[in-house]
Amino acid sequence: MLRALTRPVVYLVERWLPGPLILAIILTIIAAIAALTMTDTTPGELVMGWGEGLTGLLAFMTQVCLVLLLGYTLANTRPVHRLLTGIASVPRTPVAAYGFVTVVAGLASLISFGLGLVVGGVMAIEVARAAKERGMKLHYPLLVASGYSGFVIWHMGYSGSGPLNAATEGGAYSDLPGGLVDITRTTFSWWNITAAIVTLAVVTIAMMMLAPKKDDQIVTAPGRVFDRPGDGGDEARAGDNSLGDGAEGDAPAAVTTRTKRTPAEWMEGFRGFTTILGVFLGIYLVMYFGSNGFNLTLDIVNWTLLCLVLLLVGNARELAKLVAEGGHTVSEVLLQYPLYAGLIGMMGASGLTVIISEFFIDISTPATLGFFAFLAAGLLNVFIPSGGGQFEVMAPLFAAPADALGVQQEVVIMAIAYGDQWTNMIQPFWAIPLLAVAGIKVREILGYTTVTLVLSGIVLGATLLLVGAG
Repeated sequence: MLRALTRPVVYLVERWLPGPLILAIILTIIAAIAALTMTDTTPGELVMGWGEGLTGLLAFMTQVCLVLLLGYTLANTRPVHRLLTGIASVPRTPVAAYGFVTVVAGLASLISFGLGLVVGGVMAIEVARAAKERGMKLHYPLLVASGYSGFVIWHMGYSGSGPLNAATEGGAYSDLPGGLVDITRTTFSWWNITAAIVTLAVVTIAMMMLAPKKDDQIVTAPGRVFDRPGDGGDEARAGDNSLGDGAEGDAPAAVTTRTKRTPAEWMEGFRGFTTILGVFLGIYLVMYFGSNGFNLTLDIVNWTLLCLVLLLVGNARELAKLVAEGGHTVSEVLLQYPLYAGLIGMMGASGLTVIISEFFIDISTPATLGFFAFLAAGLLNVFIPSGGGQFEVMAPLFAAPADALGVQQEVVIMAIAYGDQWTNMIQPFWAIPLLAVAGIKVREILGYTTVTLVLSGIVLGATLLLVGAG
């Protein structure tokens, strides 16, 4: 029944949904019309808010681009590639493959949202490769959708920006009723942990149930997905390393005819330079975690990835090639994130965010405030797809009503977090990085992730209603 209900959704999405760039422009137009008709904002003020907001995500955009580029590079170093190939060989049936990718991506997302996006895309590719080698056909769009579906629980994990913000001095809750809220009351509460487990289980089962039957059309991965990065595969890269320090293998025949290498060629091929820098960065990370505990930030995730890349890559020449080939993973991010930043600026300047939030507050009761905060956050996330930015806007609006109605602040905090992660399943802002890694278009997966939206919404909404009633 689930597969039958999904077919028309997949058909409509593939036929009518434009690419992420066009969708970002359409959302901007919708927000502009709403602001001009629902608020006193003038066209000039709206344009200024949009224009001044364009630069609002530049630092974040750089962090995300580094996550993608370094994650891609790390995944294609020879040691990690061998590890991923081994892991990707675990599922032995198509049904198991879709569930496996969902679980792995979900667990990675609980550690870090950036890690979850990279792992989701990379595992989809590696599982597809492993399946092809053993002659097993997989529906690649569903495989990638499974990786993105695991991302639906990211805000319930260690890197959840909303709960971390509420627990941090100087964050949104520093001056709100009740003060700071420790993550033991939010992220590590029994009900949030339970909801994360149940949500991931439900979504995993759904992806497995959506597996095509024998008579269904199966879209396999595009040929370029199976092309190995580097200059011809592992063998060529091994030869490239042997040019450097002579530690691995024999030099190719074409090179052995040369009598002498230049100092520049020797330095580019010498593994010691990248290793030294990797060790230096590793020492910094050890000192950081020693002083701050296991406090992950997006920057620390990036430096951890870079450290591993430097330690595992063959030499500087190989690193340069892998980075150049990974450039395609960041191209759409560089263009589209400023547009969403402008959209956020427009929503803030016009007061649309406040209007939407206050509507849900007005219809809430103590038992339903968390549920309606969840719905409000889900709606706003379509226009403001930034967990941290959205929390800064919404937390002050819902904290006072929660205090007045006697609702625990952690319910509101997690409701905003749940709404933010929930509608990511139909908002391609976060899908862009994963799709860049996987090499397909958003319309190919959104029909399946709409199922994730519906099922996860039921679990998350029910959780908030039960906690609110208790």
